[in-house]
Amino acid sequence: MKRNEIADKYKWRLEDIVSTDEEWEKLYNEIASYESQLKSYEGKLGDKKMLKECLECNEKVDTLIGRMYCYARMRRDQDGSVQKYIAFTDKAMGLMIRLSTATSYMNSEISSLSEEYLSDVISDKDFEPFDFMLKEIVRAKKYILSDKEEKLLSMASQATGNYSEIFTTINNVELPMPTIKTPDGDVKLTHGNYGLFLQSSDKSLRESAFQGMYGAYKKLINTICNTYAGSVKKDNFYARARGYEDCLQQSLFGDNVPKDVYNQLINAVDENTSVMHKYMELRKKALGYKEMHMYDLSVAIFENADLKLSYEDAYELVIKGLKPLGEEYASLLREARDHGWIDVMENEGKRSGAYSWGCYGVHPYVLLNYSQTTHDVFTIAHELGHAMHTYYSNKTWGLNKSQYQIFVAEVASTVNEVFLLKHLISTVEDKLLKKYLLSYYIDMFRTTLFRQTMFAEFEKIAHDMELNGKPLTVDSLSEEYYALNKKYYGDAVTHDDDIRYEWARIPHFYNSFYVYKYATGITSAINIVNSILADPKNVERYKKFLCAGGSDSPYNILKNAGVDLATKHPYEVAMKEFNDTLKLLEKEI
Repeated sequence: MKRNEIADKYKWRLEDIVSTDEEWEKLYNEIASYESQLKSYEGKLGDKKMLKECLECNEKVDTLIGRMYCYARMRRDQDGSVQKYIAFTDKAMGLMIRLSTATSYMNSEISSLSEEYLSDVISDKDFEPFDFMLKEIVRAKKYILSDKEEKLLSMASQATGNYSEIFTTINNVELPMPTIKTPDGDVKLTHGNYGLFLQSSDKSLRESAFQGMYGAYKKLINTICNTYAGSVKKDNFYARARGYEDCLQQSLFGDNVPKDVYNQLINAVDENTSVMHKYMELRKKALGYKEMHMYDLSVAIFENADLKLSYEDAYELVIKGLKPLGEEYASLLREARDHGWIDVMENEGKRSGAYSWGCYGVHPYVLLNYSQTTHDVFTIAHELGHAMHTYYSNKTWGLNKSQYQIFVAEVASTVNEVFLLKHLISTVEDKLLKKYLLSYYIDMFRTTLFRQTMFAEFEKIAHDMELNGKPLTVDSLSEEYYALNKKYYGDAVTHDDDIRYEWARIPHFYNSFYVYKYATGITSAINIVNSILADPKNVERYKKFLCAGGSDSPYNILKNAGVDLATKHPYEVAMKEFNDTLKLLEKEI
């Protein structure tokens, strides 16, 4: 379908950002005019008046840049065949790079200022919009080295910082993907169709895809191992050079997250692997398999259980599912639907998938490619969770404090999914659909809480091995990973030998100690949902979380919402939820 064939009620209203393309050009020129002013503050930030002017000017320009870039990029996303908006996007990116270069001195110059001066600035009410940012700079000062040392580390990073790029080239270009036999003929295996093949009801096809994928990685396993080992050594080198205990502490420091969060997560999941083992046994029984292999874990236990709702009915269902969040929240959901926040339908040239995005000073936007599937109903709820989080944060703070960090970015979206799931599980009458929804929920735990924690545990093992002088070889890494796989999934699964090489195909491992955030995200969401269902008054506490933006550390923001991830309690709540859901599914099978 072409875009001009879609009714306006299904399209987002980007005119709310910039009224016309001609106004966009004027905005571009206005932003460009600030370049010399931004440069003019360099070397003057030790003067409070100059520092305040600089921060205010930079925030104003960032706000304008957000409008400029979002308009261009979302115009391009709605139809990538329109050359005008490809050019707009490239032009916007070029200006953003120029202005980033013009302001590159700011953080380093502020960091070089005395703690006494910065403390005085932070306590000054005129700097309230920037106080948290400045506190974070002060917090990081003890890990900032001398100018000479910083210059050496910067120079070294040019030679040591490209392991991720090397892996990306291996993974996307060099990997010798095979051709496999399918019912439709021979098909070349790709990263994209691999996931689809693993969901196929054809067991032989799943096996062929699995063996083909890992066969490709095994052919380059020594090169991949050397690349990952180099990345781990780089991580540990920079952590030691700056005076951190280890790379884990350095990685958590950026979000100001205590180490106890990471350790509590791993310990809690390790202590509850028996529940995952029970699920594997139930899955094996439901599928009727004598042997259940690793390539059988993505196939649906129950087929043909889609909701198949029109967009209008799906949206109303989402509103009903999120009723516990109150009338104000429901009113905002209707506002989003009725006033151009959402681009709903697929059209020729439109970007695939879904996202929530936007710019400060304008309502958030959601891109969908809605089709009548259960997954797409949950996508509506998920993306609206992001949108509401952004709406409340932007409404409460100026730009600088409105930007919430990645550590909490998936909490609101998952809260919405969990509310919708619980609503459907408790209300649907179709037994097959109820079974499907229960298994859908359980697989959220498997893929997001257990699997991501397994990845997190492997990362810690690998970095500790290097710190303790143990060589990172194909055999040593693969044995550690294979042992984890057995521990997490149990005896009901046939642990195919190839799965020991799965570590070699995880791109996130080159952004160390990142994946645990997915696991803490779902843990936090489950705790928040259960607290609201137990006591509706907790909605107000949750709204304070949505409003908090980036005004404090994400750990503290969640703690204030009743979720202290440095303690056992949140994980115990999540594990009980997993176990209770599994019991419900057992009754249905």
